[in-house]
Amino acid sequence: MSIRRLPSHLVDRIAAGEVVERPASALKELIENSLDAGATTVSIRLSAGGTALVEVTDDGSGMSAADMALAIERHATSKLPDERIEAVDSFGFRGEALPSIASVAHFTLESRERGGDGWRLEIDHGVRAGEAPAALPPGTRVRVDGLFERVPARRKFLRSPRAEYAACLDVVRRLAMARPDVAFTLEHDGRRVLSVQSAPLPTRVAGLLDPGLADHGLPIDLRRGELKLGGVVSLPTFTRGAADQQYLFVNGRPVKDRLLVGALRAAYQDLIARDRAPIVALFLELPGSEVDINVHPAKTEVRFADPQGVRGLIVGGLRSALDQAGHRSAARIQAAAPVRWTSELDTPPYAAPAVGEAVSPYASTIPAPASVAEAHALFAPAPSGRAEPAAAPVSDHPLGVARGQVAGTYIVAEAEDGLVLVDQHAAHERLVLERLKRGAGNGGVAVQALLLPQVVELDEPEADRIEEAAAELRHYGLELERFGPDAILVRGTPAPLGQLDAAGLVRDLAAEIAELGGPQALKSRLDLLAATFACHHSVRAGRVLSVAEMNALLREMEVTPHSGHCNHGRPTWVKLAHGDIERLFGRK
Repeated sequence: MSIRRLPSHLVDRIAAGEVVERPASALKELIENSLDAGATTVSIRLSAGGTALVEVTDDGSGMSAADMALAIERHATSKLPDERIEAVDSFGFRGEALPSIASVAHFTLESRERGGDGWRLEIDHGVRAGEAPAALPPGTRVRVDGLFERVPARRKFLRSPRAEYAACLDVVRRLAMARPDVAFTLEHDGRRVLSVQSAPLPTRVAGLLDPGLADHGLPIDLRRGELKLGGVVSLPTFTRGAADQQYLFVNGRPVKDRLLVGALRAAYQDLIARDRAPIVALFLELPGSEVDINVHPAKTEVRFADPQGVRGLIVGGLRSALDQAGHRSAARIQAAAPVRWTSELDTPPYAAPAVGEAVSPYASTIPAPASVAEAHALFAPAPSGRAEPAAAPVSDHPLGVARGQVAGTYIVAEAEDGLVLVDQHAAHERLVLERLKRGAGNGGVAVQALLLPQVVELDEPEADRIEEAAAELRHYGLELERFGPDAILVRGTPAPLGQLDAAGLVRDLAAEIAELGGPQALKSRLDLLAATFACHHSVRAGRVLSVAEMNALLREMEVTPHSGHCNHGRPTWVKLAHGDIERLFGRK
């Protein structure tokens, strides 16, 4: 078959396949155009998840009629001032979004420059359908009706309207986080589902992801050379069951990158349970020469010139914020809820009058016990709490001073601003773990030499990675040597781990190093061992503590990192503020 030039309408549809995969793709391109045009307000309307209608209205700079005609031509753009495509600092520049969308939908473009007249341009699936003056305020309105309506091969691969709407909502959230200075509204099928005004970054992130992040989030602000990292991350006790609220922005552009996943795993290691995920919104700024944004047609992926430097900044920044959080817990202040107090007995206990004692007129309402056993149950002493005086002033300590113990499990402490309840087992478990980790950091982990060294066969790239990390692995108690092009010789293993599958450990390490860029798997195993040891050697629930022991536990919690949550991510203490207690008793 001879080579031929494709007709322009087919070229447009091929381009549409690259740029417009679903309604969310078209929506992303339109919102990015609004932001690049300097909009301070962006309004979005959707119908049937965007399959029936996608409309974006902004108050940006607008376009003249001549610019509108150019905007719907392929490879025409206002975002690339010269031929240096690597220097682009806008959301996009490909110049194919509008003509691509217009080739697979009924497309209406209306725009007006400040001080100029409005103009409307209509395109029906790639064919000019008319143009005329339009009445609208300064800015631009783009309406996309019936996306892929005449392209059944593409239409049938769209998901349900509910699923397409979810994808559109995710796009709006990402771009609204990227630009907290811009107000966004979103309507779906006539219902307002999102409305955020210009706000500081932490407020915007909390408003879009979880309002609780305002109280249980940690700000990130770190600079290393030309790299700058900002954003918000959640406390280890404020997590989700899925990693669906983790966002990374590079120079203001929302991207998806495996580097973020590995960095989060490293930063939150031994702080949260394996089935929990933190809420994260990180904003990375670096010189344009250090990042390639042209890896993906939709610019959702980037490539860093120094990925290890970026990963180190993210891990270090997050870990520093988490360390500085100290004993903070997401459950540190709980709103009091009304409690329905009930007696264990349906009737008050019976007390027989003494000889000569007057009988109360209400005594007839109290039934006498029917048997000795029942009498014993009625006259059994009620459970009592133990309280001892505490000498230290309440105001001197954030977690207060111990006043007693409940159920042999929970410490009751009085703080200056409320009542603190501490789970003694969970709290001491974290304290023991932190002690073990500090010990492991003092000189490294002891090595247990193998009587017969074990050969582990790997492929050559894996063996290379293990060899490069051998010095660091030695610090963790794993002694390795290169043994030919595709094998590693294990001479010693970490003594605290006892007997283990050395071959499996080395293979896991090779995979872990490839994914995370550092030998994290062994450290994970050591931390897991330390956590298990801490759990079995900490103060157990049910053990009676003296007030001195309770206060010693509280004081150590106040100076120990991460003591606000146990090794499994659960809170170690909660607080009832004075106002909450007063509301419980109807005093407010």
